[in-house]
Amino acid sequence: MKLQPSEKDLVGKWITQNGTVQADAACARIDWLLANHLKKVAASKKWGDWETLYQDPDDGRYWERTFPQSEMNGGGPPRLAVLSAEQARAKYQLV
Repeated sequence: MKLQPSEKDLVGKWITQNGTVQADAACARIDWLLANHLKKVAASKKWGDWETLYQDPDDGRYWERTFPQSEMNGGGPPRLAVLSAEQARAKYQLV
């Protein structure tokens, strides 16, 4: 379930089955990573937790959780994408 070095982008989807909406396996994996592995570094000063920066303790990479389909109820499914250290420092004003 941990992130592999080759991974750079995890995009969750919501699937409608039998009239109900369910999160796909990518959503479940993102939830697991946030709860059990990735360390929260910062929330966006502009958007709060709608854009949140995490760090993988295994390799030091920065991962940003966003909700690219924010027009959907509840903000839509999540996305985790790698940010370079420079991007993370600039966007989240890290020292």
